[in-house]
Amino acid sequence: MTDVKTYKFNHTMLRIKDPKVSVPFYEKNFGMTMIRKLDFPEASFSLYFLAFDGANAANVGKEWTDRQGLLELTHNYGTESDPEYTLNNGNVDPYRGFGHLCVSVDNIELFCEQLMANGVKFQKKLTDGRQKDIAFALDPDGYWIELIWTREPTTAGVTDASVYRMNHTMIRITDPKKSLAFYQNVLGMTLLRTSEHPGAKFTLFFLGYPPAGFVENSAVGVHNFEGVLELTWNWGTEADTEFKGYHNGNDKPQGFGHICVSVDDLDAACARFEELGVKWKKRLTDGRMKNVAFVLDEDDYWVEIIQNEAIKKNANW
Repeated sequence: MTDVKTYKFNHTMLRIKDPKVSVPFYEKNFGMTMIRKLDFPEASFSLYFLAFDGANAANVGKEWTDRQGLLELTHNYGTESDPEYTLNNGNVDPYRGFGHLCVSVDNIELFCEQLMANGVKFQKKLTDGRQKDIAFALDPDGYWIELIWTREPTTAGVTDASVYRMNHTMIRITDPKKSLAFYQNVLGMTLLRTSEHPGAKFTLFFLGYPPAGFVENSAVGVHNFEGVLELTWNWGTEADTEFKGYHNGNDKPQGFGHICVSVDDLDAACARFEELGVKWKKRLTDGRMKNVAFVLDEDDYWVEIIQNEAIKKNANW
């Protein structure tokens, strides 16, 4: 048996050019901690898992597969010395798909000032455009990082990294009815909030695995969550016969890799997915790695499925 109420939106994977640049970027500027590193020299890549792990962090001290809101940085050996190697940030046509990460902070004005003092580049500063309460920073590979308020009380002149949250990951979708059905009925996520923008003709759907007692679509506390998935629907794509779909980040040019859900029983969860008729990228029995699976969502984004090792030992990563 498997219980979707135990599932967690564990991490989002991004490919990086140079870990000696990207890992310190997130540690220094955001106060994140590398809580796990996995090396696969036989396949020439390493994985770096970063999290907010301070005293007031949402998942402080937990085993890495038992968390939500992790960032996985994937380094393929040799890219750091390849002058021709670049990454697709997901926001440039015709390769749009993944949109951004989002970090919620307690004092966004002060935090943005700190980032600028550290030389961090911005796609959008607080003073740009109409929305004065969000900003978008750029990481070393050009990925967008949205910055929002946690909605917690702010002390003037102070910002505390221990209350920061890796709040959400945004991906664009073609058909909201199909995508919502997949994430709710197959992966067991809850619709946390819907935000419509008729002037700009798009809608945002926020989904995740909320704590017990959360009222669906209430918007209460969502800024303080970790492990939220934002689906962005630009109106009309589902009916546009000339729309060619979104880039999944794994076809060339690569960038974003996947999101990952950790489950209570990996074998039982995959058996359930099989019964539901999911599209597979990799079954547990495929390839050499028998402790991970990948299903495809309605836009062919990859969703990794792993065992929550705090519930049941499997891979002992």
